[in-house]
Amino acid sequence: MNVFRLTGDLSHLAAIIILLLKIWKTRSCAGISGKSQILFALVFTSRYLDLLTAFISFYNSSMKVIYIACAYATVYLIYVKFKATYDGNHDTFRVEFLVVPVGGLAFLVNHDFSPLEIMWTFSIYLESVSILPQLFMISKTGEAETITTHYLFFLGLYRALYLINWIWRFYFEGFFDMIAIVAGVVQTILYCDFFYLYVTKVLKGKKLSLPA
Repeated sequence: MNVFRLTGDLSHLAAIIILLLKIWKTRSCAGISGKSQILFALVFTSRYLDLLTAFISFYNSSMKVIYIACAYATVYLIYVKFKATYDGNHDTFRVEFLVVPVGGLAFLVNHDFSPLEIMWTFSIYLESVSILPQLFMISKTGEAETITTHYLFFLGLYRALYLINWIWRFYFEGFFDMIAIVAGVVQTILYCDFFYLYVTKVLKGKKLSLPA
């Protein structure tokens, strides 16, 4: 494992912890897209089915379990524990417009036409667009809490670091995964506008807002 993948994993974990702590400490999920969190839970569930069939390392298995557990814990907090604070009126992105095309693409473009491989491919494609309901919600409300922007920043940083990881692996290990790289590029592009606003506004103490 190279340093870029490790720091990417840690950035991803930091994003998840920031979100969970935000919800738990404020006893509110205001400003958080429950639909994005459901998509992320679906991503981790479909990607890590190999937990039942293969063992790579303690680190690998532990991170997979943590991601799955945290994803469902977040969904539980939003839709059950603090349901009264959930802003469903602004969380209106039509997720079926993401899930259905992604599912079809996973069947058509994959490395191997087997159940586990199709589910893994589905998770890679879906993760690249899972943040769209959150960004759409921010654009509808006009702003985002600072702690929510920190969550989004670390989530985007994780994906950017993973792109560097793929480049590193190509040059030093001869490993190349077109599906993961293309999906990673798409996901990183979706964060570009947010990164700019984060640096120019949030880091200067201002509230972040996305153009409607």
